[in-house]
Amino acid sequence: MDLAYLRAHPEHLPTFLTHQRIRETPVSGGDICAASRLTLDDGHSVFAKTWPERAEHGAPEGFFAAEAAGLRWLREAGTVAVPEVVVALPELLALDWIEPGEPTPEAAELFGRELAGLHRAGAPAFGAEWPGFIGALPQDNTPDPGPWPEWFAQRRLLPYLRMSVDNGALTGAEAGPVEELIDRLAEFGGDEPPARLHGDLWPGNLLWGHDDRVWLVDPAAHGGHRETDLAQLALFGGPPHLDRITAAYREAWPLADGWRERVPLHQLHLLLVHTALFGAAYRAAVDSVARAALSGTGRATVDG
Repeated sequence: MDLAYLRAHPEHLPTFLTHQRIRETPVSGGDICAASRLTLDDGHSVFAKTWPERAEHGAPEGFFAAEAAGLRWLREAGTVAVPEVVVALPELLALDWIEPGEPTPEAAELFGRELAGLHRAGAPAFGAEWPGFIGALPQDNTPDPGPWPEWFAQRRLLPYLRMSVDNGALTGAEAGPVEELIDRLAEFGGDEPPARLHGDLWPGNLLWGHDDRVWLVDPAAHGGHRETDLAQLALFGGPPHLDRITAAYREAWPLADGWRERVPLHQLHLLLVHTALFGAAYRAAVDSVARAALSGTGRATVDG
């Protein structure tokens, strides 16, 4: 199987993998899926993601389709580098292989400008035209005209707060500040029309390429607030050269007054997803950013 055949017959890839007709090398692929590099007969490689065989159940319906839709939508903006979808099937996703490189200040600055361009491409509404996932959890993408504070509270904070309380990851004491934020969200300002977001932009979802560009992978793409992408990027220690990324972004498209103080507010979504998925290990992080958001300091630090 070569790349031309794979593009013409993507449905054949699972059969070739089952019968070991393609060289498959495991690679790092995150916490949810199994990942591998597939080397084809013509020397091309693709990156493949599958649901782990050890999992009790198969991939949720629409899981890989949602990621494929998000990648294509981000790629359509023609700004930041996004791998092309080669195969999108219910049981797997295959993308162009991106050769890794080293982080450089120049690549960081280029990425900051490109990310601003991606956000400027906009979205017709908050949410998206396809059902969403973030990690292995469903994410309500029902298109919504806004305003942003109400949408963010009801679609991005409250569902994962409820999951986190139900699974015991958050006690009533930790849930209280989050509930207060949800009730007061409109007070924090910064309301904007929907931007075109990656949606799960923690530093692990940046791929520093050998071509001196930063590539976006593993999106939970949707229309949302651009400060959310930037705030998530600062989580868990941030990527290399974060200051260069932010400065280049702000030069290309200045942020609204008060953006620094709103960083913890925007980080709260992804941290609640972590308590919903992974449990109490992220309890202190949720409590820290919720209290920082309420105090308006913007000083919470989450290093993982």
